[in-house]
Amino acid sequence: MQDTLKIAFAAKLLEGRPTRRKTAPGLLALLVVAFMPIASVRGHAQTYPERPIKIVVPFPAGGPTDVAARLAAQSLSARIGQNVVVENLAGAGGALGAKAVADAAPDGYTLLLGGTNVNAITASLSKNLGFDPIKSFAPVAPITVDFMALTASPRVPADTFQQFVQHAKNNPGKLSYGAPPGIYIHYAAEFFKIKTGTNILFVPYKGATPMITDLLGGHIDMLFNNKSTLLTHFKEGKLKPLAVTSEIRWPELPDTPIMKEVGVIGFPREVWFGLLAPAGTPAVIVDKLNHAINEGLRSAELRASLAKIGMEARIGTASDFAAALAEQVREWKTVVDATGIKVD
Repeated sequence: MQDTLKIAFAAKLLEGRPTRRKTAPGLLALLVVAFMPIASVRGHAQTYPERPIKIVVPFPAGGPTDVAARLAAQSLSARIGQNVVVENLAGAGGALGAKAVADAAPDGYTLLLGGTNVNAITASLSKNLGFDPIKSFAPVAPITVDFMALTASPRVPADTFQQFVQHAKNNPGKLSYGAPPGIYIHYAAEFFKIKTGTNILFVPYKGATPMITDLLGGHIDMLFNNKSTLLTHFKEGKLKPLAVTSEIRWPELPDTPIMKEVGVIGFPREVWFGLLAPAGTPAVIVDKLNHAINEGLRSAELRASLAKIGMEARIGTASDFAAALAEQVREWKTVVDATGIKVD
């Protein structure tokens, strides 16, 4: 309505201008054309969404990140009145799925489950991605944060962080850790080695399942991974928690120290996950999605479901998420630069 009034007002002004009759209609036509994109965007936003929305998860199906995305999709669908489907597009440490969303139309129908690894760490790794991990996206809303833990194989003769570090120093080059190359748990392990002065061999894996299977079997000696992945193994006594990366101790593991308590300062604490849209997505659509996502995160049901898999719900504006990602870029660039490891 406001755009219609603006066009009518401009036409009224032209009626009183001392211009030639042939010119005024031409100017009016130009004004109409100029206002059409604004009216089109607002009209699209008012009726959005008119078809199903897709969330691209750039990791394999079945893991905690995938579960969190599906919980968020279900909640979003209930509040926005359209189906929200999850598509797993794994590969290249998350870059494959991220590029697919970066190249999608900025209309609010294709979203990315991004965050620390896909956006912040990738920004420090390679310049040949075909997209910018930050500039190619419009942050929509944070969803959850996860934390990491250092754990050792049951076969390692160490029950505490200090004992493990001493064991590694007594056996330089003889211990090993696993991680998919180029993601945050890879850099966390390398940063740990720098901070503790240990020499531990890197064994690359394609995913968490075979990596943890090998850790349980004693084929590798340690690894870093998410709380959401490791908590069940800790509770069942299958793995030993040596230290966690949060600001405070986990309620589930009150006897396990945080990194600061064992003398490791400057270790990244949180791993963020949230939704992003292609750059250029109208702000009114981003706002509508943000409102619906936050409404869901305020529900006790969704928060409990996330907590059950070891994740903590985070409510925030699109600007809040953008600021968190910017801080993650700075924090993890320090880690990546310290290790000197670049992965294309």
